[in-house]
Amino acid sequence: MTPLSSAPRTVRPPGPPVIEIDRVTKLYQMGAETIHALCGVSLKIHRNEYIAIMGPSGSGKSTLMNMLGCLDTPTAGRYEFAGKNVAGMADDELAEIRNREIGFVFQSFNLLPRSDALQNVELPLIYGGVPASERHARAKAALDTVGLENRIHHKPNELSGGQRQRVAIARAIVNRPAIILADEPTGALDTKTGVEIMDLFEMLYEKGNTLILVTHEEEVARHARRIIRLRDGLIESDERV
Repeated sequence: MTPLSSAPRTVRPPGPPVIEIDRVTKLYQMGAETIHALCGVSLKIHRNEYIAIMGPSGSGKSTLMNMLGCLDTPTAGRYEFAGKNVAGMADDELAEIRNREIGFVFQSFNLLPRSDALQNVELPLIYGGVPASERHARAKAALDTVGLENRIHHKPNELSGGQRQRVAIARAIVNRPAIILADEPTGALDTKTGVEIMDLFEMLYEKGNTLILVTHEEEVARHARRIIRLRDGLIESDERV
């Protein structure tokens, strides 16, 4: 469990919609069986929101996360990201959105082991064709934001779990994305470090970032200002907290 921080909670007014999904369905074929992972889900996510997505195994939580992150496309229904219809986009167009518009934070960090913190954070900028001088400056600024200005040349095996997650968060914010999408961001961390990471997410929210956390932990979800619960491929509840 990751306890709530004692820091006061800010509630930012939601901005315009950044994600709109309308009656989205996702089917998977497993041999002769058809799996209904999402069953006509409709949802709006606005800029400046801090959302947690929860649900038991098999609820569609991971499928929805992949859909929101443009890692997968719907079988049916409409998905708009920042006003663009992404439901029928080609792979290269989806890759462009993933690189420029969505910052990913994973439970397992997904850092390159032979690259130092600065090089790991620069990766999205390299893919985006950002010149080297600007790349270095933006990566250093992102590492400074997460409190790792003195660890920029350390490789992942020279960092603690919490520091590695901070590098992953710096990489997620370096492109100034529309959405930060975090999948079980405290799952590989001890309780104290998990609290520190959630405090960092709180700071990013207060700075104006839009956050979506996918978690199975109630205590982590309670950091968010809106909790969406899934069950059997449907939204069971959607409440502000």
